[in-house]
Amino acid sequence: MAVETVQIMPTTADSLAQKKNRIQVSNTKKPLFFYVNLAKRYIQQHKEVELSALGMAITTVVTIAEILKNNGVATEKKVLTSSIGMKDENRGRMIQKAKIEIVLGKSEKFNTPPTSPATPKKEDASKDGN
Repeated sequence: MAVETVQIMPTTADSLAQKKNRIQVSNTKKPLFFYVNLAKRYIQQHKEVELSALGMAITTVVTIAEILKNNGVATEKKVLTSSIGMKDENRGRMIQKAKIEIVLGKSEKFNTPPTSPATPKKEDASKDGN
C-alpha cells in the first residue's frame, strides 16, 4: 500500500535547527541498532535527539528510547502523540495515521562506560579450617 504524506512543515529557523537532531524511524528500512547508534551520535553532538515514527514503526521508536534510557545514555524529556492525515494513493482518500515523537536528552552518565555486574567474592580458604 503506497501512502503519501501531506503534512507541510514550517520553514522557520527553529524547525530547521530541530531537523538536525531528528530521526524519522521506519520499522522496515534499517535495523534497530542502526537507529540506536545514530541516536547516540546525535545526543553526543546536539545534547538531545528527537525520534519520530508513524503507525507500525511506533513500537520501534519506543524500543529505541528504552534501550538508550536503560543504558544510561539518555533521559526522557518529552513524549508527544498525535495523528496526521495522509492520502492513501490506492484508494484516493484521506486516512489517519498515529504519530509519536520522543525527545531524549543527554544523560549525566553519557560519557561513563557501562559497569559490569559485580563479581561474587571468593570464599576465604581460612574460614574452612584448612
